[in-house]
Amino acid sequence: MKYIGAHISASGGVENAPLNAQAIGATGFALFTKNQRQWVSAPLTAASIALFKERCAALGFVPDSILPHDSYLINLGHPEDEGLGRSRAAFLDEMQRCEQLGLNRLNFHPGSHLNQISESECLRRIAVSINLALSKTHGVCAVLENTAGQGSNMGYRFEQLAEIIDQVEDKTRVGVCIDTCHAFAAGYDLKGSFDAVIDEFDRVVGLKYLKGMHLNDAKKPVGSHVDRHESLGAGEIGFDCFDRIAADPRFDGIPLILETPVPDLWPAEIARLKQLA
Repeated sequence: MKYIGAHISASGGVENAPLNAQAIGATGFALFTKNQRQWVSAPLTAASIALFKERCAALGFVPDSILPHDSYLINLGHPEDEGLGRSRAAFLDEMQRCEQLGLNRLNFHPGSHLNQISESECLRRIAVSINLALSKTHGVCAVLENTAGQGSNMGYRFEQLAEIIDQVEDKTRVGVCIDTCHAFAAGYDLKGSFDAVIDEFDRVVGLKYLKGMHLNDAKKPVGSHVDRHESLGAGEIGFDCFDRIAADPRFDGIPLILETPVPDLWPAEIARLKQLA
C-alpha cells in the first residue's frame, strides 16, 4: 500500500494534523510536532497526545504512514561545541515527542560543516549525534533526508548518507528519506535516468533503508544545487518520475509526502498519485 499525503499544518495542536490530512484526501502525512523555528517549545500535553492517537486510529493513519520533520534550526554536524550541544538537545526532544505520539520515524536534514571542519568530521558528528539520541529513546527511527548541496550542507551525495549510516550503532533505527527535488538539484537525473538513480541508491545506501520520500518537482535544472520546490509536473523533473514512483511496488509501505508550493493543488496531486498506485 502507498501512503500518500503532504506536509500539513498542525496549527492549534498536533491533534489537528490528522483532520487536515483527511481533508485533502491523504493516506499519510508529515507534520512538525513543535514550532520548527524555535529552539524550545512547550511540552506536548497528555490531552493532545491522546487526541492525536485517537484521531489517527479513527482515520486510518498508522505510524508507518506518518513522517514527522524536526526543526530547521538543528545542525547535528555543527563545528562548535555550543551549537552542537544545543542541536543535540533539541533533536532528542524531537525524538521524544515522536515517541510520546506513538510515531516510529523522525525526518531531519543531516547537518552542515559551516566551512569550519572537514566533511568527514561533520559526518562523524552527525552519526554520534544520532547514536546519542537513539540511546535515550525507543522505537523511533532517525531518518536522514538527502539535501540539494547548497552551501555547506551535507547529505547531498548518497555516499555521504552511507558514511553516516555506517557509523550508526543500531542500524535498525536509521534510515533515509529521498527528496526528489533535492536529489535532482544535487545532480541525480530523475527525469532522464530514473532507474539508474534508484539503482545507484540501492547499491550505495540500500533500499532497505528507505523510510520515506518527499515528492517535489524542481524549479532549477539538474545539478543546480539550488533547493527550489515546484508543483508536480510544473518543473524540470516532470510527471513521469512521480507517476513511476506511485506505480512502483518498491516504494510501498512508506510515507510519500508532497512539499510542493501550492497547497490548493495538493488534493489533485494526491488523487493522481493514488490513482496510479
